[in-house]
Formats: sequence, C-alpha cells, structure tokens
Amino acid sequence: MKGLSQEELSQLPDTPYNLWVRGELDDYVDAPEGSRIEIIGGEVVVSPPPEFSHNAIAGEINCAVIRARVLREGFTWKTDSGSGLSLVGVGEGFVPDLMVLDEEVFLAAWRSGIKRLVPDQVELVVEVTSYSNAKNDREPAGRRSARNKWNGYAAAEIPYYLLVDRSPKVARSILYSIPDQALGAYLHQESWAFGETIHLPDPFDIEIETREWKPWDE
Repeated sequence: MKGLSQEELSQLPDTPYNLWVRGELDDYVDAPEGSRIEIIGGEVVVSPPPEFSHNAIAGEINCAVIRARVLREGFTWKTDSGSGLSLVGVGEGFVPDLMVLDEEVFLAAWRSGIKRLVPDQVELVVEVTSYSNAKNDREPAGRRSARNKWNGYAAAEIPYYLLVDRSPKVARSILYSIPDQALGAYLHQESWAFGETIHLPDPFDIEIETREWKPWDE
C-alpha cells in the first residue's frame, strides 16, 4: 500500500528518499509497528509486518549461510536483514528480507557506522513474497508494468536475486542472475519447486532444503 498522499508528500521537509536514507521517513508515515517502509518505483510503500511462516523461510536461508560459515573453511559470506539497501543515484530504497555480503565488506560497513548498505556491498538479495505485496518482488508481467524491486535490483547490478514466491499458483524459488543495468532486468534464472533443494552456485556453493516450505493460505 502507498504510504503518503500527494498532499502529504508535498509537505515533507526533504525528498522521501533522502528522509529514508537518514532513517527519518518513519516519522512521517502512520504505519503499524514493525511495518517496512520503502521507496519503490518512486512511491512510498508500506508493507505490514511479515507473518511467522514468511520469516521462517528467510530464517532457514540465513541458517544455511551460517552453517556453511561454521563448517567450511574459507567461506567468507555473512548476512544482514532489516538494514535497508539504498539504490544510490536511482532514488529507491528497499528493505530486503536478507542480504549476503563478504565478511570484509560487512566489517568495513560496520566500522563506518553507515545506516544503509549500497549495491556495491551486496552479492545476493533475498525476498520472500507475501500476499499483500508480492507484485513488488516479482519480475513484472509486461513492459508497461510499474518498476519494482526486481527491476531495481537488476538496475543496481546486484549479482544474484533469490525470490521465494509463496503464492499457491507458483510455490517456487527463483534465482535470478546476470543483471543488465541498462534494461533493469535479469537475463538468467533457475528455479526449484517447494520441496526441492536449492543450490546457490559459486561464489556461495551452498544448498538450502525446502521440505517444510508451504504456500500462503488463500
């Protein structure tokens, strides 16, 4: 859902994106606690707090990365959730369910005290769809469709985008790769039905079990 009317936008002291980057936009949006406030396609978009089944899937992906880090020597990847990803130069601000970045980049970002990550720091983003806002995460259906997070991640040249689509009509995980900045599109994809094992390729080379993953209830 859109978070601010045109009248409310005109009364803001700065652009929604600049306020979002500074962590101040929440002060101007009336939303339930735990909601995600993002700038998608130039609009302020508010998503309700995710349900447990949504977070459980994101948590299992996070655990797979942590497990590899513990068990495999030389595995250098760490995760972040909730910090937000600032698409510098585009004026978009997303809050992925999970981001994966190299440990040295992670540490440098931590030491610098930044509020948001930027695309150059992130190797993989993960989105788990919810009924109310799945269209923001999926590949747009046609050329006239509004720009969304799929376009934004590709335009920002995030190398990998893992979309877990919980729709009963889909029930698949899709790994997008080979982003084309000019087109704002990913040129390659691989997918797995729920119940199949996801394999994330190099540089991760990890497997994610999906036996317990279920579509949302319609």
